[in-house]
Amino acid sequence: MRTREDIESYLMRSNLSFQSVSEGEEDDMWLVRDSAEGENIIVTLAGSLLLFRVKVMELDGISDRMGLFENLLTFNAEDMVHGAYGIADDHVVLTAGIPAENVDYNEFQGIVDDLTLALTNHYESLAAYRPGGVAA
Repeated sequence: MRTREDIESYLMRSNLSFQSVSEGEEDDMWLVRDSAEGENIIVTLAGSLLLFRVKVMELDGISDRMGLFENLLTFNAEDMVHGAYGIADDHVVLTAGIPAENVDYNEFQGIVDDLTLALTNHYESLAAYRPGGVAA
């Protein structure tokens, strides 16, 4: 099973800015910032799972929710390798998870890259649904 130290070594090796946000609690959690793209990825080591989550945009003010949801499902089916878009707490989120038991650096970096690439490639399409055309 991978430990807190293993995940922090992956974070350091990836050259992304990060900070621990739950040291000493039941789950270990880090806020990862990709300074080039501005994404904030939450990485959580929760028991036997390594979870990744990004808040993409608020649903408040979206008038064409059905169009947005159809677009998200299409992205999930056609573009996503490790993660998927979903809805949580009135936000569109992008999530991924992997068993922590044997995760290595390449798998870790592959998930981060998949999430970052999806956000970059899908930004304009998703932003079009927001009032003013800006994703949150």
